Amino acid sequence: MYSHNELSRLDTHKAALLLRITVRRVQCAEAMSGVMRPVAWLDRAIIFWRQVSPMAKLAAVPLALVAKRMLFPRAKLLGALFRWGPIALGAARSLSRARR
Repeated sequence: MYSHNELSRLDTHKAALLLRITVRRVQCAEAMSGVMRPVAWLDRAIIFWRQVSPMAKLAAVPLALVAKRMLFPRAKLLGALFRWGPIALGAARSLSRARR
């Protein structure tokens, strides 16, 4: 069997190991709470968006366009991107498919 000294040493080692595990778990929990903060915000935003009535969602599109014009009156690049972006993307996809 084990001697009393060896059992005492193993018990001390076990206690130190359990303490290190506890500290590591606390550190991981703190790090995870920081990482999950944006995900929690996004989850709340999705829940809010699902609670909004469909009519309000339809009204949000023109309001967003008006807000864009008020906030960025000279954003011609952004307007051109919205206008020509889907056409350019479709052309790029067609060329990509034609190569295959």
